[in-house]
Amino acid sequence: MRTARRVRLLAAAGTAVAALALTACQNGTGTRDEGASLPPSAATASTPAPSGTPGGDTGTGTATGGGGSSAAPVSGTATRTPKSSGNGGGSGSGSGSAAVLCNGSNTAVTVQPLSRPLNHMLITVRNTGTRTCHLTYYPVLRFDEMQWVPRPAEETHPQAVTTLAPGESGYAGVLLSAADGSGDGGTTGRRLTVAFQGTTPNSDGGASATPSLPAKGMYYDSSLQVTYWQQDRGDALGW
Repeated sequence: MRTARRVRLLAAAGTAVAALALTACQNGTGTRDEGASLPPSAATASTPAPSGTPGGDTGTGTATGGGGSSAAPVSGTATRTPKSSGNGGGSGSGSGSAAVLCNGSNTAVTVQPLSRPLNHMLITVRNTGTRTCHLTYYPVLRFDEMQWVPRPAEETHPQAVTTLAPGESGYAGVLLSAADGSGDGGTTGRRLTVAFQGTTPNSDGGASATPSLPAKGMYYDSSLQVTYWQQDRGDALGW
């Protein structure tokens, strides 16, 4: 009996040893080990590079992350920025196309006494520069050492700023004296200064002009008044 029992114990021990051997063949995760894994280089070679990374660039731009290949791929395609042509951009022809103020440095100013309307004078300003210029507000006139500024005729205010392309002219009409003799302090001016205004009323618009007067001078009195700059000669004369 003891011999038979010992044989059964030995058989059971053998079964346990076999079970342990089988467990040793497993990889600890409940699955059998099927052999050595592929080398890293082979695994990498079989994985396609995502679009937007250097390995898969198609010439439509790349996106770079801050920490290597862990960055998520960018959806869509990047747009290339065209190189500058070196001409400053835009459709203009450069700084020469920008408008400036008309003044004594870029215009020729002449005055002409008129018989009709009576006691009037016409100021003509011609753009002699290479840029378009603006005649703002009205001319500021000063005969000799006159200490007051002739007032403008507000009814002649144009709807838009008078603008002169190179070679074009603008105009202003001047009432020199009252036709009925009601003006005070009549005198003859021998020298006339025409000042230009800037972009705000009564601001400095640049160099003044001193157009030539007739040899006998120009008679004026306290009625002296001037129009705003006009684009059309007729508008300056029709006041």
